[in-house]
Amino acid sequence: MITPTASEQSSLSAALAAEHAAIYAYGVVAAYANPTRSDQVDADVAAHRALRDALVDSLTSAGLEAAPAAAGYATPFPVVDPPSAAQLAAQTEFDVSVAWRSVVENGETAETRTFAVDALAATAVRAALWRSVLGVDPWTLAFPGLPA
Repeated sequence: MITPTASEQSSLSAALAAEHAAIYAYGVVAAYANPTRSDQVDADVAAHRALRDALVDSLTSAGLEAAPAAAGYATPFPVVDPPSAAQLAAQTEFDVSVAWRSVVENGETAETRTFAVDALAATAVRAALWRSVLGVDPWTLAFPGLPA
């Protein structure tokens, strides 16, 4: 848990929104992913839930608004089979990395920036795992959260 400042609320709220969307997306991924990936899907959604919970706790403890998840989210493309499920997971991790990179860039305190760097690194690792599943080369991006 971190103690955010009021001026950090915007980027932290965007990260919270990205985490809400990621949790929803992983529900879709779970429905279509190759069953051999179920442990990976479970671990990834658990990581996003933990980040979401930490953000909600941090924002509310600081007296800041922590918006709830939307009722539903649109996927950026149809998910109909294991390859498209893996593609959605990789895209989701990229989208989350953009939000966490913004927190790193806009964080005012070392505590917030450290938390965001840890979150950004974790999402970069998850993205690399999904990119490897898809056979994308390279698996990693030089600067997570920035377009390749």
